[in-house]
Amino acid sequence: MSSEKTQSGIEMTTGSGGEPQQRGGEPLTTNHGVPIPDNQNSLKSGERGPTLLEDFVLREKIFHFDHERIPERIVHARGTGAHGYFECTDPIPELTMAQPFQKKGMKVPVFVRFSTVAGSKGSKDTPRDVRGFAVKFYTEDGNWDLVGNNIPVFFIQDAMKFPDLIHSVKPESDRGFPQAASAHDTFWDFISLSPESMHMMMWLMSDRAIPRSFRMMDGFGVHTFRFVNASGEATFVKFHWRAKLRAQSVLWDEAVKISGADPDYNRRDLFEAITMGDCPEWELGVQVFDEDWAAEQPYDVLDATKLVPEEDIPLRIVGRMVLDRYPDNFFAETEQVAFLPSNVIPGIDFTEDPLLQGRLFSYLDTQKSRLGTTNFHQIPVNAPKCPMHNFQRDGMMQTYVHTGRANYEPNSLYKAGEETGPRPADHHFATYPDAEDHGPKRRLRAETFADHYSQARQFYRSQTPPEQDHIVAAITFELSKVDLDHVRVQALSHLRNVDEDMAARIAKGIGIDLPDAATPAKAPFDAQISDALSIHKTATDEPMGRMVGVLVTDGTEDAQVEAIRSAAEAAGVRVQIVAEKRGGVTLESGTHLMADGQLAGTPSVMFDAVAILPSEEGAKDLAKLAPAKDFAADAFAHLKAIVVSAPAKALLEAVDAEPDDFVFMAEDDPAACVEHAHERLWSREAMVNPAP
Repeated sequence: MSSEKTQSGIEMTTGSGGEPQQRGGEPLTTNHGVPIPDNQNSLKSGERGPTLLEDFVLREKIFHFDHERIPERIVHARGTGAHGYFECTDPIPELTMAQPFQKKGMKVPVFVRFSTVAGSKGSKDTPRDVRGFAVKFYTEDGNWDLVGNNIPVFFIQDAMKFPDLIHSVKPESDRGFPQAASAHDTFWDFISLSPESMHMMMWLMSDRAIPRSFRMMDGFGVHTFRFVNASGEATFVKFHWRAKLRAQSVLWDEAVKISGADPDYNRRDLFEAITMGDCPEWELGVQVFDEDWAAEQPYDVLDATKLVPEEDIPLRIVGRMVLDRYPDNFFAETEQVAFLPSNVIPGIDFTEDPLLQGRLFSYLDTQKSRLGTTNFHQIPVNAPKCPMHNFQRDGMMQTYVHTGRANYEPNSLYKAGEETGPRPADHHFATYPDAEDHGPKRRLRAETFADHYSQARQFYRSQTPPEQDHIVAAITFELSKVDLDHVRVQALSHLRNVDEDMAARIAKGIGIDLPDAATPAKAPFDAQISDALSIHKTATDEPMGRMVGVLVTDGTEDAQVEAIRSAAEAAGVRVQIVAEKRGGVTLESGTHLMADGQLAGTPSVMFDAVAILPSEEGAKDLAKLAPAKDFAADAFAHLKAIVVSAPAKALLEAVDAEPDDFVFMAEDDPAACVEHAHERLWSREAMVNPAP
């Protein structure tokens, strides 16, 4: 037996015949017994060429994976959606003939679905997970589906590995748990044998994976696509959705507690915002570059585990998207909507990204399995809003009544002045004629895909110290849930190539010696710090869209409540009144104030900032209630702005919440909880929750 490294950087043991083995096992075969030499790479035309339809190994593997569950989605099962529109703000006809980008002010209807990835339909909204961000544009040239995530990169470089990735993160097959969680043996085993995942792991272990709201979450097309203009000229393009409210996350302890208080936290937030008229909005930015620029970069733009730094190619904002209508029926629309990366329109084209190439096959097959018919495009939420004509007929659940004799093309049955049948279009989608000679067919990974650590290092080092602390704490927590010693060692060996100090802190946190660093397939380098990668460095300076919780008792001063409400209305902030009982309280003036939530069921984790405004007698009553103590303690531990009336100071003292710069007296500045609702006092974190 001997040891060697694959091109992907995976350390394997080779047997006497030289065959690669991962801790032993029978030789891999297809379902029909054909031996498989490589289960990591799809068959391509040359190193960086397109994936070939003849790859029966890939097609069988993806086909089987697509049909493992019915009817729930295998991934992205738990989600919510909304209708809206996209409006062009900066036309770019010189870059693309795609209809949404031709004229300033042009609007296109859209349907958007947000989702978690790993959990089942019945899981919670707030696990540590990637979030899906899928947009269906109903254009005059047909439907365009931009099917991405809230993270700009992905775990793997080749679609061949996707079933294995998802199998590893799903509940372990012998025991059926954990649900919607990556903190377990099989996931970290897979990741630790796939160093290409290290960049994505930094994002997944960061605050990006526990968003405060879908409204406060950016989106990305992930892959590099092509723009094609009316002259047939092409450029590469990456798509970015940037939230108007900017990205914001919750703390991990908050996410855990929110899941108990309200497992529908994110979908409820989206529903309430839209129904109250606070329509969520995003800017669409594009990064456009040519092949010459791409060839000069130290990474491959066709590698889905890499991003293009905004410092190198700044975003050009070309439009905005507004979601203004929640579905009338969740099942009919949100559950039945079918997104396909293969849905593109003239002016948008694919690249040879091997992950994208596999998705082009997989999604269509998945929708047939999940929705039960090849006619799923006739479901209203999936149907194009432009005319649709072809000779496809029949099939299960056919709802169109086609007329005429001919169901084939070409035909000569249709003549001028009689029935008109569809014919090849003058204005049409045309595949960009890539003239590159990709070379012989091979099952391999391009050498330009071999650097697995540089951008992971860039991401980690671009974070603020509190953000880095959260990454360290997240990985420490996850690896503490891993029972297999060798898996923890494997993971840490890769993390050393990302950042030495980070790996040392994690090793100390889980109580093991730091192992030798894994030998990289390609030596990493120190890339330029990118402020665009940090939530904190790009945060908004306005509280719009946030929610403030106001805890009241009988005798609470009317003026304090009114000051908060008035400031909130002016700032675009929502206010919820919390009381011991849902029936509400009688204010100092004798006015009755209804409560929006009962104290025991509406903890402070539901809010961005809080005000605790009891009267003297009310404060004594709150001091006897565990939910009231938790309300104050959690708000302080989660670094939020807290406004307290003078009687409430005793409640803070009872939970060891030492007053600081984010604790305000209601008698002095009751509206401070509104003013700082979008902020956290990060200096408080070292005291209440020290990092490993």
